[in-house]
Amino acid sequence: MIHIEGGRFAMGSDRFYPEEAPVRRVSVAPFRIDPVPVTNAQFAEFVAATGYVTTAEIAPDPDDYPGIAKDVIFAGSAVFEKCATLDLSDPLRWWRFAAGADWRHPLGPGSSLDGLADHPVVHVSWSDAAAYAEWAGKALPTEAEWEFAARGGLDGADYAWGDELAPQGAMLANYWQGRFPVANLLDDGWERTSPVGSFPANGFGLFDMIGNVWEWTADDWDAAPKRPGPAKRCCTPAKV
Repeated sequence: MIHIEGGRFAMGSDRFYPEEAPVRRVSVAPFRIDPVPVTNAQFAEFVAATGYVTTAEIAPDPDDYPGIAKDVIFAGSAVFEKCATLDLSDPLRWWRFAAGADWRHPLGPGSSLDGLADHPVVHVSWSDAAAYAEWAGKALPTEAEWEFAARGGLDGADYAWGDELAPQGAMLANYWQGRFPVANLLDDGWERTSPVGSFPANGFGLFDMIGNVWEWTADDWDAAPKRPGPAKRCCTPAKV
């Protein structure tokens, strides 16, 4: 794990997604964090050692969803598919809930982890991620810890490497290039996930802190975080 000394920083952004606002000054205590996302190989070790079954592998309990149609009660997860629309008002145009999609079958039945051992594990719920972290003797980082780590020491920059997305045309992370969700130009070389560590580390020696996959934190999500009062130490160190 990488030791992060912690400190005060400007958390959030007023320039991109509304749920990232407002920018607020936050203090983070020292903590440690893994240098790369959890891979399929690492998650497979966890499952082999514990017999753990992920959320995506369990059909929902109808009692938890009163009125749910019986024909949609099946185990599965959401799979991304390109589509021929530029209307971004409905994410269900490019996300399809697929029966049988799970961490072992990332694109649904018939897919596998062949050649993906060093790619980040996908189709894991918050509970799955927390269970893995506990088994590994660690804990999920808080959102503030994760963002502090992702910034790599660049306080207030738009990206982990500065304010320009692709400086001099350099692809520094695995993200969509082109007209979303119609055409991915693959300038970064990857249609979906990429092996962890494929792109340069940030200033703290951490990889894939931007792009590749979404990552879980310990916090409850709030669409409209309140502007804070006086800055104070808010975050506990991650367990290791």
